[in-house]
Amino acid sequence: MVREIESVLAGLRVEAVGTAGPLRLALSGGVVLTVANDFRVRTAAEVEHFYPGLSVPTAGLLASLAGARVTAAAVNRAGGLELVFDRGVTLSVPPDTAVSGAAAWQVSGPAGPMFTAEPGGYLAV
Repeated sequence: MVREIESVLAGLRVEAVGTAGPLRLALSGGVVLTVANDFRVRTAAEVEHFYPGLSVPTAGLLASLAGARVTAAAVNRAGGLELVFDRGVTLSVPPDTAVSGAAAWQVSGPAGPMFTAEPGGYLAV
């Protein structure tokens, strides 16, 4: 049975934010979100854009995710990811429409990959 991403992520807490290389959000329950694509973090009042190919500082809105809980999660038809946190912060990762390269983002659990945004904008579950 395939579970929707929200049923897997909702309620999980961000235990650590890692920015050495791709963004890694270590969530409770041994779940890890890895983001290799550009992404943005926003609130109703501000937006911060991040480009992992350059460098990602753990500061500002990104740092505010430590300790936050996921309240909603969705994947659009093109494979973009959006996570909403209880602090009024949203993390958005657009799909990678290139047909070659690494996955734009991946959610893994203790048993391995659970959801992967494949190159070209496809989602593997």
